[in-house]
Amino acid sequence: MAQLSQVSSEGTPTQLYMKPRALILDLFGDYLRYTGGEVKAGDLVTLLGVFDVEPATVRVTLSRLRRERWFTTRRLGRETIYVLSEHMLAVLDDGRARIFADYNEPWDHTWTTVVHQNGKPDRVTREQLRRQLSWLGFGPLSASTWLTPRERTEQVKSLAEEFPDFHFTLMRSHTGSDSQDRDLARRCWDLDHINDLYRHFLAENSRLSDKAHALRGPEALVVRTALIASYRHFPFMDPWLPAELWPTRWLGAEANALFRSVHRELGPESSNFVASVVRHPVDAPDL
Repeated sequence: MAQLSQVSSEGTPTQLYMKPRALILDLFGDYLRYTGGEVKAGDLVTLLGVFDVEPATVRVTLSRLRRERWFTTRRLGRETIYVLSEHMLAVLDDGRARIFADYNEPWDHTWTTVVHQNGKPDRVTREQLRRQLSWLGFGPLSASTWLTPRERTEQVKSLAEEFPDFHFTLMRSHTGSDSQDRDLARRCWDLDHINDLYRHFLAENSRLSDKAHALRGPEALVVRTALIASYRHFPFMDPWLPAELWPTRWLGAEANALFRSVHRELGPESSNFVASVVRHPVDAPDL
């Protein structure tokens, strides 16, 4: 695994470990997705070398990911070109939309409720469904009843197609009471635990607001990737609750603002370095 450096609130380096496959996904998600969705194997070796990943490890990982259909390949002379699959492109687009969703989206006080039933319990499939519901911002009121304060009708319809062995009942409703809304939020999510994780994220990354502008090239790429790695798990846990449901001293909005600000600040240096390696501009949209 690669070892990424972060900066703590005291200015001391901390370490974050990432598998090469996660680094490859991040490089495509933030950069290579916007250089045509393909890259030479040798250029990926160079980019992952910045994270101290050995060339042999990069090539073995790429071969495995090709077998898992992350990529197709083609030849250009002696070079192997790795081309991102349509499925993985959709995965990256979905992940980017979720991570960079508006944290302060207004709320109409309506809940989306999903009740799922399956006469043939399958632990692996249930876990897959649980992860999908969490990613969409749902929290479990019970094992089979999940809620979100956001409108997710179309996404639930897609889940029904993806999990045909389950029967889904979808409801849109409201409690008519602010106190009951807040009670539902507390019952569906461990907000104290999530807030503790946000507190840790802020402690580890707060100094980056002052340091990001001074980082250049490879260092900017490493720090930006470490920032993403330390933030990416929050959409699985935090449903991006509307402000009306935030508990006292909620840190989610502050952490989100820090993440977006530093990610944006490090963007030009990181993108220019990647562009210099792959010899193609990174035309990523502004966020």
